[in-house]
Parts: sequence; C-alpha cells; structure tokens
Amino acid sequence: MKEIRFYGRGGQGAFTASKILGAAAVLDGKYALAFPSFGPERRGAPVNAYTKIADGPVVDRSQPQKFDAILVLDDTLFDHSFLDLLKDRGKIYINTSKQYDNEHLVSIDATQAANEILHKNIVNTAILAYFIESTNIVSQESFQLVLQDFLPKGIITANLELVKRMGGLVYETSQVD
Repeated sequence: MKEIRFYGRGGQGAFTASKILGAAAVLDGKYALAFPSFGPERRGAPVNAYTKIADGPVVDRSQPQKFDAILVLDDTLFDHSFLDLLKDRGKIYINTSKQYDNEHLVSIDATQAANEILHKNIVNTAILAYFIESTNIVSQESFQLVLQDFLPKGIITANLELVKRMGGLVYETSQVD
C-alpha cells in the first residue's frame, strides 16, 4: 500500500489534492481512501490530508504513521522531523524556491508556476502534477480526467496547462542530476 500525506493551509487545496489523487487511482483500477485531518476550519489554518492507494480494498482506515511521500504545499509548515515519517525510500516534495542537500527532499517552486498560469497562489494542482509525473503513482490520463471532474469549469484549461508545465519541470530537473 502507498501512503501519502499532504500538509497545507486552509484554502490551498491539500484535501482536494488528496481526493484527486485517490480518484485517479480508482480510475486506474486501484483502491483508494482519502481523508482530511484539521483543527479549526478557517482559511490559513494548518491542514493534513492523507491518501492510501492499494491493489486491493483499503481495510485499514487509520491515520498512517509512515509515508511513501509527503507533499508540503506551504514551506513554512515543513520541519526536518518530517524525514522521520518517511518509509525507507520515501520523499518529501516541498513547494519552495529553496534547495536542500538531501536525497529525500525535493524542491518544487509550485508557487511561481501557479502565479504565472493561474494568477493565484493555489499550488495543489502544480505540486500534485509534479509528484505524479515523477513517481507514476497514477497515470497522467486518469489524473487529467479527474481534474476535469473535480475543478470548476472556468479553471480547467489553466490547470491543465499547469500540469503540462510541471511535468516538463520533472524532466528538466532530472537532466540536471
């Protein structure tokens, strides 16, 4: 089973990203469970969301303790102790312009891409697109189909453009390594 955790702030779309990932997994013929965990429901408050993806039914509905991936939508929420939450080959994808010298930390400037394309600092689609393209946890086809179901009609085209940009960024950064 793959277990993914999303850290964000209220209004950034962490739980939406979690649901999109789970729905794309289901379209790919897998089983998935997505659920949030948050305190006060207000814009800007810290939010955690989880997605479990498996080849068979997800019977364990408890909050995971170790993760294959952690996606941090707001770098002010990142703490190096998150490294202790990773499974052996897990990675943390951080929306930041900072660079880290650690094989488990992946820097993604999703804010810049979202601001350029969406004209808003809503980074859930951008960071999720980068994560999906770099891991192939779900197919691009399923991801893009689910986006069209989950997002309001007026922002689908811009978000699909953002997905394309982030996918290209994966290949640009892999060429540098």
